[in-house]
Amino acid sequence: MDILKFAKEIFEIEINELNKVKNKLDNSFEKAINLILNSKGKVVVTGIGKSGIIGKKIAATFASTGTLAVFMNAAEGIHGDLGMISKDDIVLAISNSGNSDEVISIIPSIKKIGATLIALTGNKKSILAKEANCILNIGVETEACPINLAPTSSTTATLVMGDALAATLIKLRNFKPEHFAIYHPGGALGKRLLLKVNDVMHKSNNLAIVNSNAPIDKIIIEMTNKNLGAVCVVENDIMVGIITEGDIRRALKNKENFFNYIANDIMTKNFTYITENDMAIKALELMENRESQISVLPVLNNKKLVGLVRIHDLLKVSV
Repeated sequence: MDILKFAKEIFEIEINELNKVKNKLDNSFEKAINLILNSKGKVVVTGIGKSGIIGKKIAATFASTGTLAVFMNAAEGIHGDLGMISKDDIVLAISNSGNSDEVISIIPSIKKIGATLIALTGNKKSILAKEANCILNIGVETEACPINLAPTSSTTATLVMGDALAATLIKLRNFKPEHFAIYHPGGALGKRLLLKVNDVMHKSNNLAIVNSNAPIDKIIIEMTNKNLGAVCVVENDIMVGIITEGDIRRALKNKENFFNYIANDIMTKNFTYITENDMAIKALELMENRESQISVLPVLNNKKLVGLVRIHDLLKVSV
């Protein structure tokens, strides 16, 4: 058996099935989005077995991206957990067959409570589909499992449908990184999203600063003493240029004139900068997402120098 060849075939099967599900998307998806968007309650995702596991992930994605959501195991719903559902809620019920006993058993109660029912199912003729206010078709023709029984393509299709719902809601709610950060305060991700430039920058009193007439020897001494990889050129409290270690190396190519240079001769005048209230991740993107990467970024407030942020400092807080 060629193991790698077989593994790639599994990928192809699932990709092909996803494409088929994608092509089934219709106005029902828009209806589901509007039902969730206009709901005064929360989204209760429910399912059993493998569908339940996928449902937990969908609910978690919703909750972390601005859509109030919880997961309810359908079997637990039968034994009292239905109490978490109110009439203003949306119930997102997942069942590939649409006839799972546990899911079907809670439909009458959901109806009596008055909640709206959205079905994620691969069987549009099922009991779940017939009772739902809206149907999202996740039906696949072939499971990737070699015996065509274990939920594989179908669970992938369900997961992607949930992601499509969540991502669309993110867009419509104008949900931004700073909002995402509120729900992710811990760990590296939380640090990366919550930190502002002001939290990581070196303040102006610790920077190497010269005027535009400063001679090259003074520039080098300042750069060496402060050890931040750059010298800021300031005139009348306004930053007019920046000199980096790269600028010094380039100036050295002209050895004959090197010691005659002043700051104005070698500084970069059209420099990139950021403000102290910008997110730290934005500073990192400004440094990296450019044709020629830079390692230091001045921090200005109304053209006045207030700090300097280094890529090294940003990488430390983003890993």
